[in-house]
Amino acid sequence: MDEQDERRTADLQLLAALRAGDEAVFNALVEQLYSSMVRIAMIYTSSQAVAEDVVQETWIAVLRGLDRFEGRSSLKTWIFTILTNRAKTRAQREARYVPLELPDENESEPAVESERFTATHHWRVDAMPGNWEGVPEDRLLSGETQRLILEAIDALPPNQREVIRLRDIEDFTSADVCNILNISETNQRVLLHRARSKVRRALESYLSQ
Repeated sequence: MDEQDERRTADLQLLAALRAGDEAVFNALVEQLYSSMVRIAMIYTSSQAVAEDVVQETWIAVLRGLDRFEGRSSLKTWIFTILTNRAKTRAQREARYVPLELPDENESEPAVESERFTATHHWRVDAMPGNWEGVPEDRLLSGETQRLILEAIDALPPNQREVIRLRDIEDFTSADVCNILNISETNQRVLLHRARSKVRRALESYLSQ
């Protein structure tokens, strides 16, 4: 049995327990996903308190919709799709919602600033990427470095922030992210590439100090 089959089997078992009203299973699922759901909701909402309200609304909608869940996506993807829709609705009511700005699929944005290259398209000596091999592991894994990464993510445009959070922090697949945000695979790939490039530049600048 491959990983996808194992995940599908686990989903079916979880779904059966939830439909049977297993309170312990439901509470464990809430505990597992709650923090991640709040982080995603906060992309759209005005405060953590509002984000937590959205998460509560999402769980109510999940319980009411269990019998209608058809399994075309994973259970987790379905839950997060409900979450983002609820968060967008709340943001619209608060006049805060800005529709996701999608990149032109034919438009390219360089991963590295053009100023870092010479006229002959070679790296400038004073602008080459830093070599992190000599950086102590404890610095790479330090709380300060982790905070720097999260701050860099928070500084991204909302569309890039959504995608990189779902992919690299919440560990959704590209297909999952496309379903949750209702975007094309190409747009997902472009947004993720741009987001990762900007975060890497921030990390590169920090580690070169």
